[in-house]
Amino acid sequence: MDVLSNILYSLRVQGSVYFCSNVEPPWKKSYENRTSAAFHSIRSGTCWLEVNDKVEQLYAGDMVFVGPGIPHYLHSDHPYEAVPPNKEPTLLLCGDCDFDEETLSPLKDSLSEVTVVTDQEVTKHPWLKSTFEQISSEYMAQNPGSEILVNKLSEVILVELIRINFARQNKGSLVNALQDKRINKALQLLHDELHSPWTIDNLASQVGMSRAAFSKRFKDLVGETVFTYLSLIRVQKAKELIKTTSLHMDDIAANVGYESERAFIKTFSKYVGTTPKQYKKVNQ
Repeated sequence: MDVLSNILYSLRVQGSVYFCSNVEPPWKKSYENRTSAAFHSIRSGTCWLEVNDKVEQLYAGDMVFVGPGIPHYLHSDHPYEAVPPNKEPTLLLCGDCDFDEETLSPLKDSLSEVTVVTDQEVTKHPWLKSTFEQISSEYMAQNPGSEILVNKLSEVILVELIRINFARQNKGSLVNALQDKRINKALQLLHDELHSPWTIDNLASQVGMSRAAFSKRFKDLVGETVFTYLSLIRVQKAKELIKTTSLHMDDIAANVGYESERAFIKTFSKYVGTTPKQYKKVNQ
């Protein structure tokens, strides 16, 4: 599995659609006190998005993602300015997005912002546009099996939205690391072989760099030192194994690269705030 896919998998993204219908103006929809992230697709017509004291007009084909805990509103007309009123109905598709809040994924922070993907951007991904159309028709038809199909398709869309948002990020984000041939290779090695006894020297040798140059470039591009990043993905994998398997703690420790259970417990507690056994009691 490539590095980005591995990171996306750790987010455990789940999507569900709860509304898809034509709304006649004037109308307003409020999204407050919500724990889940939200996404809205404007299937036809227009509307106004109000979030973080900003107002932006959305058009047919546009999509917006709003992170968890961020109040926002959709309006048929501008909420403050006297602009010509909207007289046409708007077909809205709205859903929730949940992901592992405790993930140590470096992509987690990218989900806390507001992201608008315009119709022009969506059009660059023909399959994405057709998937939206299928979700809309399936939801409105309410055929047997529609609910699970709609929710699974929405998860695919959300993963693509995360990738689009990820690609927009500038210097200091993981995108630069993945575009660097040698650091990308190092990341792939770390993700593929978590159990290996990695050192700076042997990892630098694998990618054809000196120890000092490799350490600096990795920190500059990834934003973490090699061993901090390795610890994060090892602990993330350990959390998944604790939740989804019945392996003993010493086996989990070995699977993620720790020769002693004591070292594993110390690192796990540092990043999670609780011991592996305590974490297991809460999550199994």
